[in-house]
Amino acid sequence: MPAPPKPARSDGRHRPAGFSGATQLTATIDDRTAGGVPQLAALTGMRGLAAWFVVLFHTRITLVGTLPDWLLRLAEKGYLAVDLFFILSGFVLWHTYGDRLHGTGLAGAWRFWGRRIARIWPLHAVVLTVFVALALVLAITGRDTGMYPWAELPFHYLLVQNWGFTPVLSWNDPAWSISCEMGAYVLFPAVAAVAPWSQMRTGVLVVVGALLLGAVWFYFAVQGSRTLGFEIPRLGLARCLLEFWLGNVLRLLWGRWRHIPNVATGAWAAMICLLEGGVVLHLPETSFIPGCFAALIFALSLDTGKPARVLGGRVLNYLGEISYSTYLVHYLLFVLFKLAFIHGKLALGAGQLAAFTGIVFVASVVLYHGVEKPAQGWLNGLAARRWRGSGVAGVEG
Repeated sequence: MPAPPKPARSDGRHRPAGFSGATQLTATIDDRTAGGVPQLAALTGMRGLAAWFVVLFHTRITLVGTLPDWLLRLAEKGYLAVDLFFILSGFVLWHTYGDRLHGTGLAGAWRFWGRRIARIWPLHAVVLTVFVALALVLAITGRDTGMYPWAELPFHYLLVQNWGFTPVLSWNDPAWSISCEMGAYVLFPAVAAVAPWSQMRTGVLVVVGALLLGAVWFYFAVQGSRTLGFEIPRLGLARCLLEFWLGNVLRLLWGRWRHIPNVATGAWAAMICLLEGGVVLHLPETSFIPGCFAALIFALSLDTGKPARVLGGRVLNYLGEISYSTYLVHYLLFVLFKLAFIHGKLALGAGQLAAFTGIVFVASVVLYHGVEKPAQGWLNGLAARRWRGSGVAGVEG
């Protein structure tokens, strides 16, 4: 359980005990077919809902008395969304790039890295720069800037801050997970191109997946933790890599099992059993939550029933499309909203909550269409022209 609320910081921020942040899936999935790769719309809708669950997690301390207790208790577990996103990211990137990287070998790495940087870095840089401007204003007005360590700023712009270079979360706190994703991207071409995945028997892949699940539990157990949000600056990168690779294996199994009848039903059953068993037996969340998320992703990627249709619908699909913007900007907006409208109080009324939610949604739409997609297209186009001119082989998509 979190510690009792503390007084608001002078910069408008409040860090709840056990703060964890969450990541955002940075690969695009929709209901179209691109390059012969089946697209999985339900996963896009799921990430849209998960992104708003992260918003609820970061604002929950201010919503005591506004939201029902059961929803607040659920929001306390919002930090687990990061584990869903790490696994989902590994699944989607293998779905989109795995076979092509395996075919091109490491020659395709530079193009892959270029496309991933174009996908995640421009919006990150814009939001971080606004945080820099905020820190300057706070410093000029004599307010606390302890959460904005200037010496660490280069690590944040390079997206390597959570590779062991910083002792605490700072600046745009949730971007720690994007930093960890960057680490997974660096290694992904070698994992995809060099490992003999296609030659592995299905049973061996199942064992590899089980070992990765066990490694997550063991890694935290030796640190003395039962929770996945433990000491993020020190443990977050390994947490990401293990779960990202689990997503890779999950996608490989998807390719072999997706035409087998009732596989989706089995995945739903596995998820329910893991969740109920873990909760009833009071198991460490490290021992069953990653398995629950893996089963959920597998089920939604195969299912054509009502849950998949709802998640793949137009509204939730759009929330998923703009969810990276939602994820990266909501914490900044929360800080600014508290500074402007709450004046030191640690409480949001129903009207203020509705206003904040609307602001986050509008900002997400504007940033997605005005920054995220244009910058991605421009950088990809620039890189493509340079690659064509140099004759570098690579990965499209």
